[in-house]
Amino acid sequence: MTKFSDLNLDPKVLKAIDDAGYESPTPIQEGAIPPALEGRDVLGIAQTGTGKTASFTLPMITMLGKGRARARMPRSLVLCPTRELAAQVAENFDTYTKYHKKLSKALLIGGVSFKEQDRLIDKGVDVLIATPGRLLDHVERGKLLLTGVQVMVVDEADRMLDMGFIPDIERIFGLTPFTRQTLFFSATMALEIERITNTFLSNPARVEVARQATASENIEQVVMMFKGSRKDREGTEKRKALRKLIDAEGDACTNAIIFCNRKMDVDVVAKSLKKYGYDAAPIHGDLDQSQRTKTLDGFREGGLRFLVASDVAARGLDVPSVSHVFNFDVPSHAEDYVHRIGRTGRAGRDGKAVMICVPRDEKNFDAIEKLIQKQITRIDNPLKPADAPAPSEAKADDASPAREDKPKRTRTRSRNKPKDDAPKTEIQADAPVVAAEVEPAKAEPKAEAPKQAPRENNTRSRSNRGRGGGNNNVVGLGDHLPGFIAMSFEERSAN
Repeated sequence: MTKFSDLNLDPKVLKAIDDAGYESPTPIQEGAIPPALEGRDVLGIAQTGTGKTASFTLPMITMLGKGRARARMPRSLVLCPTRELAAQVAENFDTYTKYHKKLSKALLIGGVSFKEQDRLIDKGVDVLIATPGRLLDHVERGKLLLTGVQVMVVDEADRMLDMGFIPDIERIFGLTPFTRQTLFFSATMALEIERITNTFLSNPARVEVARQATASENIEQVVMMFKGSRKDREGTEKRKALRKLIDAEGDACTNAIIFCNRKMDVDVVAKSLKKYGYDAAPIHGDLDQSQRTKTLDGFREGGLRFLVASDVAARGLDVPSVSHVFNFDVPSHAEDYVHRIGRTGRAGRDGKAVMICVPRDEKNFDAIEKLIQKQITRIDNPLKPADAPAPSEAKADDASPAREDKPKRTRTRSRNKPKDDAPKTEIQADAPVVAAEVEPAKAEPKAEAPKQAPRENNTRSRSNRGRGGGNNNVVGLGDHLPGFIAMSFEERSAN
């Protein structure tokens, strides 16, 4: 069995590795470290959780052991797609540079003040760890030069592409020397990745330790095909099903990450779990960096049992002891499923991935099974056996909306009934009402308001008598014929 001591690493690095409790490299580390130390470009393809971060941090520290950094000109650059992954890489450097006191690093991520980052850059850093957006912000401000970069790493390259960072990456490559060493690491190898590597890597050593886009064999994968009783209740019932699934795992579920596709659903699910007594907290891109860091630290340290996350937490986060992953939503991209469930079953541990699939997501689910080349085990809806013997519960759930609706309908009818009758009456009495309004308009304008109600009532009574079928049908203008209308033209002219 290969050991780290066989990989020509710096003795100080080996000592730090030993202090961390590692003895043997993972397959991706064993395959990537030797060519990286030789100065070759490397294309590493391995599933999430196999130790890709150490595959470039260890040789980078060894190569940077000699020499010194210059102000505003870092000697190495690590690009990460998310703040969390960048922070994780920074922690790895802290671990493995334990005995390299002179090596310095800077973490450039959003949500943090520029002032402190500028101070570190001005002092000169050996290792610069950054997200593409914040890195370019510093470059545009004239605070950073990349002409001294000797080693450049693109971590989670496929995720970079998914997030639309291709233009930024191309620009950053253009700012670095042509003679740089480039290391690409990715969980999947799409055609687009192939194109990018052909453009930016020179005769890379390709290290592929697992079948592309496959999940670890020690992760049990199950799916529940779910359909709500009604469309407006689907969300509520789906969250209830999630709680049932969590309860079914019992003590085996020591902690879990629950993935949702949308940030809004992350907040809703987290709030729902907390409401029912589950220790849960949300994490997504809209939260403040300090809050995201606090939540992640609590989850890593065991103070938080359930982490409800968007895909911002799906990549690169090193939380070695996640027992379960729940996919509340089927991911839109099949590759994201591999990354999500890769949060469990790390470092040889067993894990379990549970997914809830609604009818509209079946197309995406089929794509996942096609990608992983495996049929995911179906499990029963936990709500069905619970509801069948206890229909009273379901009736009780339905009763509250019904009770809410009935008064509304009653009140609506009571309010609308006079209004519904009024138009019918006015249609019948259209002519008399017009005539009745003509006279007071000219003869008694001041008395119009007080006489309006009685006149309307009289009109309705006459129209009702007319509908009664007697000989009292109103002809013409009725009893309210104004006197001037009966006058001839000559009589009107004489007056």
